[in-house]
Amino acid sequence: MKKDIHPNYRPVVFKDLSGDFAFLTRSTIDTKETIEWEDGNEYPLVKLEVTSATHPFYTGKQNIMDTAGKVERFRNRFGMMSKKKPAE
Repeated sequence: MKKDIHPNYRPVVFKDLSGDFAFLTRSTIDTKETIEWEDGNEYPLVKLEVTSATHPFYTGKQNIMDTAGKVERFRNRFGMMSKKKPAE
C-alpha cells in the first residue's frame, strides 16, 4: 500500500439532533467537533438530522396514503366510470 494517500479511518460518534440517540462506528468523515463517549474516550462528533431512531419509516409512524380511495372519490365526484365494459 502506498503511504499518505488513504484517508484517516478512525472511530467517530454520530449523534441524532432530534432524539437522544448516538452510535460509535468507524469513518473517514472530517469533523472539528468532539464528544466524550460512554467509555471515557473523546471521539470526533458528526451531528445528523435524521437517523433510524427518528425516521418515520423505522419508527412506524409513517403515513400511508390511501390512493385507491382517492381515485374512487375522484371518479365519483366527476361522474367517471371506474371500468368501462367492452361492447358485446
